[in-house]
Amino acid sequence: MSNLGSNLINGQWLNNGQSFTSINPSDTTDCIGTFHAASKEDSLLAIKSARDAFNEWSASSLEERKKILDYIGDELINCSTEIGELIAREEGKPLAEGIGEVYRSGQFFQYFGAEVLRQMGELATSTRPNINVEVTREPLGVIGVITPWNFPIAVAAWKIAPALAFGNCVVLKPSEIVPASAIAFADILHRSGLPKGVFNCIQGPGSIAGETLSESKDIDAISFTGSVKTGNLIAQKAIKNMTRIQLEMGSKNALVILNDADIDIAVQCAINGAFFGTGQKCTASSRLIVEAGIHDEFVEKMITATQTLIVGNALDKTTQIGPVVDSRQFEQNKKYIASAQKAGAKMIAGDESITVSHNGFYMRPTLFTETNNQMEINREEVFGPIACVIKADSYEEALAISNDSDFGLTSGIITQSLKQASHFKRHSESGCVMVNLPTAGTDYHVPFGGRKSSSYGPREQGSYAKEFYTIVKTTYISS
Repeated sequence: MSNLGSNLINGQWLNNGQSFTSINPSDTTDCIGTFHAASKEDSLLAIKSARDAFNEWSASSLEERKKILDYIGDELINCSTEIGELIAREEGKPLAEGIGEVYRSGQFFQYFGAEVLRQMGELATSTRPNINVEVTREPLGVIGVITPWNFPIAVAAWKIAPALAFGNCVVLKPSEIVPASAIAFADILHRSGLPKGVFNCIQGPGSIAGETLSESKDIDAISFTGSVKTGNLIAQKAIKNMTRIQLEMGSKNALVILNDADIDIAVQCAINGAFFGTGQKCTASSRLIVEAGIHDEFVEKMITATQTLIVGNALDKTTQIGPVVDSRQFEQNKKYIASAQKAGAKMIAGDESITVSHNGFYMRPTLFTETNNQMEINREEVFGPIACVIKADSYEEALAISNDSDFGLTSGIITQSLKQASHFKRHSESGCVMVNLPTAGTDYHVPFGGRKSSSYGPREQGSYAKEFYTIVKTTYISS
């Protein structure tokens, strides 16, 4: 990979643009490499390359597509240790999580390799005599894919695999925070046998490459995962060209814990959902809404569990919580902690000292009590290892607090009551509901997405992905 360029355009690796570096958040003295941002001209060339390749790829045989997607999936799984180590070094997630992300990404491609052969049309009887009706799906064209840093391989995989499976061409714009991980991913696609131009990768800040994708009339659809602010900007630019958009944005996920909950399961789910991945998951449990009868016992056990978590270098196999991704995120997290304390929240875990061997952006998992749902820290997405406990006097109040949010991605409930679990499943205003499970953790063969400001457009993943990556055609045939 060291001999490759930063940008893959029309089957060639290029290093034309302004240089930037990637720093290891576990050890800020470790520079992973120098990379080159795609210029506007590079970005336009990538779009043109994808457009030129579309006719050939969209007409390719299903067996050819399946073979290529299977290869990509197998290579990701085979290289999961190597690339997982790179993710841990560059993004800061613990080694096991990095390896697991790459392995799961391979499964996305394997799944959609199988979906290639399940592209079936429909026949209908016309209301008029001697006329047959066929309903088929066709690829959209060129897809702009804009991905975040927190899952540098997985989010790209679950967008690009269905795009390619259904006959589309792709221009990927990964986060500039994880350029090395993006190159490792792009190299596997480059070696897969895809015709040149079918897949392109352009690096650098969103203000150049991302904006070019959003504004281009030659982009047929944009799939984006990131902040609400950026998603809104993309939508405003894309809609001018009637570009189809799919936006996965912010969250403020709630885990509701009722009086009848198994306390050990509740603590396990809260720790996993709130702090693993350094809380840098869109599905993280940042609001822990606890019914009054179990509140104090839950808090005491959470303090103990939180303080035993091992914070350290992401490449250390004993590490459970890696560093925050970069200095900007680190400073933002500290501002939210200060804001919560100023508003009256009580920090009961998180101020313990950290002993590490390298300079990095390390934070102890932080837990607040005596918070309410109107505090800034319970309204805005923090994206760090920070969780707040909110006391509720009843299930009804807990449900109301859970739903009182601008976001609606995931939610969860810990209870032994089938009645309460069923009621919560039906009335929770979120796209994914977890019962006696962490809010973080989803499967690749079923739809993923949220409500309200969390998501816009068709669902991702599973068979539902075809709703975004294909367009329906209805054909009438006179016999």
